Amino acid sequence: MIAAPHTSNWDFPFTLFSFWLLEINVKYFIKDQYTKSIFGFLFKWTGAIGVDRSKKNNLVQHCISLLNQNKELVILVPAEGTRSRVEKWRKGFYQIALNAHVPVCLGFLDFENKKAGVGKVLNLTGNFEHDMQIIEDFYKDIKGKNPKNYNKKIY
Repeated sequence: MIAAPHTSNWDFPFTLFSFWLLEINVKYFIKDQYTKSIFGFLFKWTGAIGVDRSKKNNLVQHCISLLNQNKELVILVPAEGTRSRVEKWRKGFYQIALNAHVPVCLGFLDFENKKAGVGKVLNLTGNFEHDMQIIEDFYKDIKGKNPKNYNKKIY
């Protein structure tokens, strides 16, 4: 599941709360300093999987393996990779879904309209530009908390 736009620290608690209300059990990656902290048990309880970003982890292959082991698993991916404005989204979510043969769910937080949810479920075609255009079109009118941090051109 993509989580976008990702423009604020507020995205984290609102996203977790929204998925809790929707009864969607999500897992998500977070810097391992959070899962190793005194509050690590709390992050893990909410679905956190700690990642040491100082090392090459082959996170894409790890995700593919996790999804192949459990088809009901939902991994939440902030495709922008940061709360700051980026020129393009990271492509890992696309490679994960394509190679694990799972759909991409388009999760969103629209602060302007005070809405959150899952808007579309997209079965990828393997045509990156085509698939990304569908995703870009979906997110074009959704406003993050800090709209200036979101680039509507995602690929």
